[in-house]
Amino acid sequence: MRQWSSALLPLSLLAVLAALTFWLQYVTEWPDERSDGRNRHDPDFIVNSATLRKLDAAGKLVYTLVADEIRHYPDDDTTDLTSPRLVYLHPTRPPVTISALRGHSSPKGERVDLAGQVEVRRAATAQEAELVLETPELTVLTDEEKAFTGSPVLITQGSSWVKGVGMQVDNKQQTYLLESRVTGQIDSHFAKKKP
Repeated sequence: MRQWSSALLPLSLLAVLAALTFWLQYVTEWPDERSDGRNRHDPDFIVNSATLRKLDAAGKLVYTLVADEIRHYPDDDTTDLTSPRLVYLHPTRPPVTISALRGHSSPKGERVDLAGQVEVRRAATAQEAELVLETPELTVLTDEEKAFTGSPVLITQGSSWVKGVGMQVDNKQQTYLLESRVTGQIDSHFAKKKP
């Protein structure tokens, strides 16, 4: 029994050393994190007082985007916008202007998430007053000329107003679909006025 216990100490030390050796090998083989800055979410450029214009295949202006500041992030190829203002132009429809306090654009700019005092203005025509839409946030699909929100919305046009929660906008079709809790007051020039 005495010989067996005296051999136990060197064997346990050998086992501990073997375990430490395997652990050191495992730790030193971990891939190093890149130290070139690509894992950081820092802007690679900042532009102040920027104006961007998108043209169609025929060279006609589709929309203009103006922002106080644009910050591009190379790690996810996204862009943050300060005080963005997007203006859609069409030869047969009134211009539509969308503005907010801030925005976040997807890598190719096909989706812009707007937040903070979002306002959509469709210019007045000879037949219709200006339409103004207000909501705290709005997602704009720039190429499709569509937008949506799940937030409360207030739409006013002249003395008419309508409000609700959630909305789908199609600028090409000139439609605004409120999704729930809709109330409003629509003034019609066809309605008989009380004397």
